[in-house]
Amino acid sequence: METMRRFLSEVGNQGGGESVLTSIKIAVLPIAKVFTMCFLGFLMASKYVNILSASGRKLLNALVFSLLLPCLIFSQLGQAVTLEKMIQWWFIPANVVLAAITGSLIGFVVASIVRPPYPFYKFTIVQIGIGNIGNVPLVLIGALCRDKSNPFGDTQKCNTDGTAYISFGQWVGAVIVYTYVFNMLAPPPEGTFDIDNESLPLKSNAKVEGSADQVPLLNQKEEVTSTTVSNDSTKGEIKAFFTFLYDKLKLEQILQPPIIASIFAMVIGAVPFLKGLIFTADAPLFFFTDSCMILGEAMIPCILLALGGNLIDGPGSSKLGFQTTAAIIFARLVLVPPAGLGIVMLADKLGFLPPNDKMFRFVLLLQHTMPTSVLAGAVANLRGCGRDAAAVLFWVHIFAVFSMSGWIILYLNILF
Repeated sequence: METMRRFLSEVGNQGGGESVLTSIKIAVLPIAKVFTMCFLGFLMASKYVNILSASGRKLLNALVFSLLLPCLIFSQLGQAVTLEKMIQWWFIPANVVLAAITGSLIGFVVASIVRPPYPFYKFTIVQIGIGNIGNVPLVLIGALCRDKSNPFGDTQKCNTDGTAYISFGQWVGAVIVYTYVFNMLAPPPEGTFDIDNESLPLKSNAKVEGSADQVPLLNQKEEVTSTTVSNDSTKGEIKAFFTFLYDKLKLEQILQPPIIASIFAMVIGAVPFLKGLIFTADAPLFFFTDSCMILGEAMIPCILLALGGNLIDGPGSSKLGFQTTAAIIFARLVLVPPAGLGIVMLADKLGFLPPNDKMFRFVLLLQHTMPTSVLAGAVANLRGCGRDAAAVLFWVHIFAVFSMSGWIILYLNILF
């Protein structure tokens, strides 16, 4: 009790005498706004209203992912970034990598203890290790900065800096998801996650089926590549090499619209002439940036309505079981954030972070605190375990409403 009273007293003294109630309000209200909009999306998709049907949610998701989110990233990141700032911000992508490593290590320990049903061992590690570093943090920052009493100061600067920091790390997260996560969620030798334990196929048959599904395709690629190398000119050899590299690195999956928008924003922002041509308020091409800003403002309500609507099918008939699902939720929302807090505090003490930038540190902490990545759920759907991923996403987002409130209160107490 004494420790709790001391903590509340410290929170009450932050920011020049703010009350405990004010501090809790600053931390909880953004989560409440997010939850309200998600609930409205859930309600619109329910059978009682049925406005956001499955096809409608798919179109809304595509609109957000292909247009609204790239517009927001391009306008906010492009205005905030410079070459000097990108050098200063180097720890943001490093933090994303460290978050994936520490989260996966915690996931490995938890999966080893819980022993999830076959073949969901690696699936469990991924669901614990990979958090949402893009959509949910962007929404939280937008909701937090919208309040004029936010502790980070000017509303516009708060939103621009927060969005820029989050966007700067998104490309690393996409690379991790479409390489590490994609390979971790590979189907078992039986070729499917929908395995009936009472009628598992013989190992010999599983191997034959696996080779029938996969090996010939690889052999065909090798034969095509070898034929190209032997018959074509040097130009054909180079083309074949880059085609092979493109397929091998899965660049088609990595180079998604938000990532392309991030790259363009960083390139243009790093060149003073181009930045002055596009991102300056009186620039001749600023109308394009302004249009992107207008479209970007629609991203937050649309993505929350879509997220809430997508959760309508969440609980489903997952094969994970209560124990594994509860372990994933607990590990992702309770065990991973303290490890992230230790990483950020250590980096601060070592001088890796820009001095006196509270928003920078807050974004780094958020990267360790978020629920499981929706993008990882999309990859799970591609790999054949989408139903189980949807169940995890549903419950982890429900409980994240409460866990994120607590962690944000703690972070604000530490930062201020």
